Amino acid sequence: MSVLSKLILGAAALACSIPLAHAADKTYPAREIRFIVPWNAGGSNDIAARMLQQLISEQGVNVVVENAPGATGAIGMTKVANADRDGYVVGMGTSSTLAQIAQNITPLKNEQFSHIARVSTDPLMLLVPADGPDTLEAFLAEMKKNPGKVSIGTPGNNNLNHIFAEMTARAAGTDYVNVPYPGGSRVIADLSGKQISAGVLKPSESKAQIDAKYVKPIGVFANERLALYPDVPTFKEKGYDVFPYGPLVQMAYVVAPAGIPDDVRKRLIEIFDKAIRSDKFKAFAAQNGFLVDDLTGQALDKEVQNVQATLNDVAKRVFVSAK
Repeated sequence: MSVLSKLILGAAALACSIPLAHAADKTYPAREIRFIVPWNAGGSNDIAARMLQQLISEQGVNVVVENAPGATGAIGMTKVANADRDGYVVGMGTSSTLAQIAQNITPLKNEQFSHIARVSTDPLMLLVPADGPDTLEAFLAEMKKNPGKVSIGTPGNNNLNHIFAEMTARAAGTDYVNVPYPGGSRVIADLSGKQISAGVLKPSESKAQIDAKYVKPIGVFANERLALYPDVPTFKEKGYDVFPYGPLVQMAYVVAPAGIPDDVRKRLIEIFDKAIRSDKFKAFAAQNGFLVDDLTGQALDKEVQNVQATLNDVAKRVFVSAK
């Protein structure tokens, strides 16, 4: 074959490869998507991720949930930030990461992520063992009687749960023992076993134990009572301000590494938004006491920035004064 013939064939092959490559892009996702949950299995974020996994499979898309707990979510989120920018690794971001960023205790930055869709907005509750104090007032009185001895467990450190544990101690006017865990499932297990005095948790990660009467909620960190537990009072109605520096939102949301192609981000938004807004996921949310909406893409970018700004102020005030 002559040199000219080889050049012609090579050019033809290159020309054919261009539309084929473009066609390959349109097949995304062509393989399974890893969904990294930076918490232990059994916690609220893990439970939500596995429900989404089931719903997304109905779209013909295979999602594999991978737990990567540690450092209040920072280990798993670092895996997501460092993943290839091809859309085949996503993660479950949470307000815990934003709280860490606010205090400069993690090298992670929001700019390292492409925000896809909000999964949940969660209220937080103060829970005690089944034979613990029956009311919030009784628990705070117990804290006052035993300054620096009552323990409150939280899934992680320096996050919203930790902030509200601090606010509980402020309401009692005394110190306490902070007990951080790598996830809510560990907190609820030790609380059920009476290894700790109380815990700050979401309804979704404690409902099974509440129903089984191993633990009971005695206060809600919100402005209104929860539809799931209408008999449990808020701190506010009892005269305790747990938002002295502004409102705080506990939320979970799907992220991909920053820099993924626009068409891949758009497809990820379509996939997750469809699952989140499905009747099945809305029913799941109602059963587990959290809220869902259709916040995605750039709107979610803005919401994360707003929550970050609040936490930049709140977290520093709370934790600096607590030291």
